[in-house]
Amino acid sequence: MASAVFKLSNLKKAYRYCRKNGFLPTVYAGLERIQNKNVRYEKRILTQQELERQKNAEWKRKEYFSILVPAYETDVKHFREMVDSVLSQTYSAFELIIADASVSDKLQEVMKYYKDSRIRYMRLQENKGISENSNAALAAARGSYIGLLDHDDVLEADALYRMMEAIHAAGQTCKKAPGLLYSDEDKSNGDMSQYFDPHWKDEFNLDLILSNNYICHFMVMEARLMKALRFCSAYDGAQDHDLALRAVERLLFDRERIVHVPYVLYHWRCHTGSTAENPGSKLYAYEAGRRAVEDFCRRRGWSVQVVHTRHLGFFRVEYDGDILVQRPDLAAVGGRVVAAGKIVGGAYTKDGTALYRGLSVHFSGYMHRAVLQQEAAAVDVRNIRVRPELLAELQAVCRKEQDPVAASMLFGRRAAQLGYRILWDPFFTTGNGATGFCGTHGAENAAGRNL
Repeated sequence: MASAVFKLSNLKKAYRYCRKNGFLPTVYAGLERIQNKNVRYEKRILTQQELERQKNAEWKRKEYFSILVPAYETDVKHFREMVDSVLSQTYSAFELIIADASVSDKLQEVMKYYKDSRIRYMRLQENKGISENSNAALAAARGSYIGLLDHDDVLEADALYRMMEAIHAAGQTCKKAPGLLYSDEDKSNGDMSQYFDPHWKDEFNLDLILSNNYICHFMVMEARLMKALRFCSAYDGAQDHDLALRAVERLLFDRERIVHVPYVLYHWRCHTGSTAENPGSKLYAYEAGRRAVEDFCRRRGWSVQVVHTRHLGFFRVEYDGDILVQRPDLAAVGGRVVAAGKIVGGAYTKDGTALYRGLSVHFSGYMHRAVLQQEAAAVDVRNIRVRPELLAELQAVCRKEQDPVAASMLFGRRAAQLGYRILWDPFFTTGNGATGFCGTHGAENAAGRNL
C-alpha cells in the first residue's frame, strides 16, 4: 500500500513538473530518477553502547540548548513523536519550548502527559504566523544555543550531542565559538518506517546557500545572534532561509564560525500536504525564499535578479552587468566543460576531483547541485573568466602547467592565497573578450569554450 502511495505521489510530481517545465525536461528528469532509484540508503543506527558513551561524556564546559517548536493543529501522533525524540537526546542540557498557536486544545491535552521539567509549553493567544509564533518561543529561550525543529519532524538521539561535540572541537582548534551550525538530514514517510533522500551537505558555501537553502535542518545558532536577528514575517514559509542568510551576513568575514556537522541528525517527515512530500503545496514559501535571496544580494550592493529554476526551492542569481565588478570577492567565474553530452570538467574540489564528471548535461545531479551556482576550489581554465588584475596570474599558471586540470588547481590555490573566492556557474560560457586556456600557449583572449 505504501509503495502505491509513493508511486501516485511521484506521478503527481511529474505532472506538476511537466506543466511547469515542458515535456522534454520532464523526460530527462524521469530518466535521472530511474537511474538513481537503486541507490540504497539505510538510517544510521546508534548502538546501546554508543548511546551510553554519549550520555556519560564529560565536558569542560556544557552549553545549554533551547529547541524551538512553533506548533499549529499538529497531528497528535506526529507531535508526540517529535517531543519524544527531543526527550530521548543523549545530551541532557536542553529545554524544549513549544509555542502552540492551535485553535483546538488537542496539543495542550497531550502536554498533560509529560512531566519533564525541560519542556516549556506556551499556549499563544492568537496565530500570528510562523515567524511571529517562533519569535514568541525565541523570546523565552534561555539557552546559549538555539535549535529549530518543525512540529511534526524528529531529531536523531545524538543531535544535541553532535552539536556539543562540534562546539567543543571548534574551541580547541580555531578558539572561536561557532555562530551557526548545521547537520545533514534525510526524509521519512509519515509513520517513520522508511528513511530516504539523505542530504549530505557541503561545508559552508556562500553561493550554494544563495541557490538553495541547503543548510535547512538541523540548524543551531548562537542564542545572542538569533535573538539579535529574530524571524521576519515578510518571509513566512522561508523564514529559516532568511534567518540563515542574515546570520551568514554577520559571519561572512569569520567563516570558520559556520560549522557543518556531518551526521544525519534530522528526519524530515513527508506526509500529505507537507512541503517535503508535495512541493507545490506551499508555492508561497518558494517565492518568499527567492525574495530572501534577492534581498541578501541587494544588501551586499549587488544588482541582481533572482529567478526560480525548474526545481522548486532552487534559484539562480542573474547579475545585471559584470559579475566581477559587482563581486570584488571573486577571482574568477567558470563553467562546465562538456564532451559527448557529458560533463568532463568545470568545478573542482581541493583535491582536484572534478565535480559532476560523467553526468549527462541534461541531468541535474545529486540534490540538483550540478545546475546550481556554487563556490568551488577551482574552475576549469578551459572555460573561465578572471578579473583583470589577476590575468597575469592565470597566464603564468598556464605557462607553467600544460595540463588544464593542473593549471586550474594551481590558479585556484593562488586565488585562495590572495583572499579571493571562485564561483562555478554551470551555465557560464566564455565569449569574446573572455579568458580561457590555450593548450601549450598559456592564456589568451576568447579561447575558452565547451569541448
